[in-house]
Amino acid sequence: MAKIGIGIVGGGYMGKAHSVAMAAVASVFDTALRPRLISICGSSLDSSRRYQAAYGFERAADSWQDLVADPDVEAVVIASPQETHRAIAEAAFAAGKHVLCEKPLGASMDDARAMTEAAEASGCANMIGFNYIRTPASRYARDLIASGRIGTVTWFRGEHTEDFYADPDAPATWRSEGEANGTLGDLAPHMVNGARALIGPITEVMAEIPVVHAMRGGLPAGNDDQAQMMVRFDGGATGHLFFSRIATGRKMGYAYEVHGTKGAIRFDQEDQNALWLYTAEGPEAERGFRKILTGPAHPDYAPFCQGPGHGTGYQDQIIIEARDFLHAIETREAVWPTFREGLEVSKVIAAARASNAARDWRSVAEF
Repeated sequence: MAKIGIGIVGGGYMGKAHSVAMAAVASVFDTALRPRLISICGSSLDSSRRYQAAYGFERAADSWQDLVADPDVEAVVIASPQETHRAIAEAAFAAGKHVLCEKPLGASMDDARAMTEAAEASGCANMIGFNYIRTPASRYARDLIASGRIGTVTWFRGEHTEDFYADPDAPATWRSEGEANGTLGDLAPHMVNGARALIGPITEVMAEIPVVHAMRGGLPAGNDDQAQMMVRFDGGATGHLFFSRIATGRKMGYAYEVHGTKGAIRFDQEDQNALWLYTAEGPEAERGFRKILTGPAHPDYAPFCQGPGHGTGYQDQIIIEARDFLHAIETREAVWPTFREGLEVSKVIAAARASNAARDWRSVAEF
């Protein structure tokens, strides 16, 4: 089995998730490429050394520049704040290294476009970390919709709602500063990607992006708490997307509902191992949504567990993502979602901002 050297920039929430995934992926999926944890970089050398010891890397980097320049690092995972994504990605591609970047692709449309151009010019494998759409349940939902099981899709409702910033009296953090760190920049990309994956390209949006709490910990807030948009899809369906970081009681509200001419689907990430399916079949008195528990018959479930209904978890989504990234490197074939998908999501976000400012419908093609 061939080894591949992995470097990870960022060791916190997502840095740990990617480190664990790279350590486990070869065992779970028996991948042809076997990750070797070469280097990790935190916000300081001290933090890098802590992450090195905790996650099993061979060395700690003093800076992301040193990590990218390391000749043993062949692939870079970017799990640092989004304003750093562009510089790291461009340097990695220039050095001929493969890149998996956490969402959003960058802190702006300019970043997203430049990163996509650099990725495609390099010929290196590139992926963006939209992990929630990778659950076995959502993979199966995509299959059901694509096969026509629920007929022609007429309407879609999607949300990404959490309550980690629901208390306006809590101390202000980096999350309250900068457009890219608001709800539209931080949470919305996941469900925009989900809507595109399930239904298809979004062509037009009408958006509202309110700042609900004007003060954060006694300081003026600098970005949005919620966002919503009506959307039109390329295939003719319409829908509504809602995003919030102040949705009291919601912890991982990545949820959607799809209506078609022959049935409907419901999903909620807080119950990620279940999919609800309605089909307009049989006697009316016997119709209703039925709960499908995921198991080995569903996509990407069996490598984790042989027991139906036993379930997969958040970390497993990142392991699936690592498998896909290694496959893209091995085969030199693009594996969705690439940076190009990240750019398309960024275009929808940009159209939403323009719609909010103009108070009208905006075409995504403008961006």
